[in-house]
Amino acid sequence: MPGLLLGDVFPDFEAETTYGKIKLHEFLGDSWGILFSHPRDYTPVCTTELGRAARMSSEFSKRNVKMIALSIDCLEDHHGWTKDILAYNCEESSCTSLPFPIIADSKRELAVALGMLDPVEKDQDGLPLTARCVFIIGPDKTLKLSLLYPATTGRNFDEILRVVDSLQLTAGRRLATPADWRVCHTSESDLSLYRSLQQLTAEIIETGTYLVPCRITSFFFHVPSCSLETV
Repeated sequence: MPGLLLGDVFPDFEAETTYGKIKLHEFLGDSWGILFSHPRDYTPVCTTELGRAARMSSEFSKRNVKMIALSIDCLEDHHGWTKDILAYNCEESSCTSLPFPIIADSKRELAVALGMLDPVEKDQDGLPLTARCVFIIGPDKTLKLSLLYPATTGRNFDEILRVVDSLQLTAGRRLATPADWRVCHTSESDLSLYRSLQQLTAEIIETGTYLVPCRITSFFFHVPSCSLETV
């Protein structure tokens, strides 16, 4: 993104959202954060994306990740569209809100500042829409990863979860995860096991021991032989 590089402190800002007015850094606190934009409310691809993000929100919460969406529509549209997203997810009628806020950026101020606009996709007035951007922000408020999808291509939220696992595992350690690496959890206890392995990994690195391909019961690292690598 223009002017925003990996390792940069992510800009703090104040914005109106479906959860009320927030300040980004204050909202994130000590958590990881995912800020993702979408082109327009009430559109079919965006509805599937936010529906998927809502269904996966518990997985992100387990990893201490807070999510926040953004588009160039107003709060009234966001609230109305939320009902469509919940209906798409087949949520019970008692559920009236998404598990994350949506920023209203009708003046495109944040979209411009963060390089989110798509110069190809435009609205009926000829103004550019927001692209499908993803920013992953660490607890230290620096940018850890950025993805940019065109309006025509919906995002893969399983991939976003995968890179969160990799970023958290390798943070502050001389580790790298290979192509297609992912963590498989087949039971609730496996996530706790993963955290234990993270701690073990830190101890191994401190003592200079190499990690070897491993498999622990139903919990394992994929690709090939499920290995982790030292950098």
